[in-house]
Amino acid sequence: MPAHELTSLDLAPRHLQLVLNLLCQHTPHAEVWAYGSRVSGGAQECSDLDLVLRLPGALDQPVTGAAALTLALQESLLPISVDIHQWAQLPESFRRNIDAAHIVLQTGQPAPG
Repeated sequence: MPAHELTSLDLAPRHLQLVLNLLCQHTPHAEVWAYGSRVSGGAQECSDLDLVLRLPGALDQPVTGAAALTLALQESLLPISVDIHQWAQLPESFRRNIDAAHIVLQTGQPAPG
């Protein structure tokens, strides 16, 4: 699974930091990958940011906090839209495409207990 470096993400550093803060706040246990044009190249200034949420150790389970994360991103000062997808709900063919070119934004903290 080839992952690109975080520095290759086509997103302003201040916007990336905002996204990372919201991920940590709303979905701390999720592994979060960015994919799409902001990873593979060809993004325009107004291109959206595509994210997929994965639950390490339980990839078939949806990540809790996704709705709150989506709302927080919509209400943020981010000048682009962010599309959030759940790995557990994606078809295998789509997963393979994401797996082929992604950037890990968050590795996910172990769940307490």
